[in-house]
Amino acid sequence: MSIKTKVRRLAPGPDRDKVAAELKKKYDSGTSIRALAEEAGRSYGGVHRLLADAGGTFRSRGGDRRSTES
Repeated sequence: MSIKTKVRRLAPGPDRDKVAAELKKKYDSGTSIRALAEEAGRSYGGVHRLLADAGGTFRSRGGDRRSTES
């Protein structure tokens, strides 16, 4: 028998908007979606959805690609 955890959904409204705005602010300052998900105790997909709903512009995949001096 599988153990199911309680679903953590944010209902539409001011609370959801507040969480989404805070996540967007942190994402725009450079924090990754994975780090935000871990910090908020939510899934990657859930954080991604909140960022999209908040009007976030997503960075390209792969992290920082600046060349390093050897």
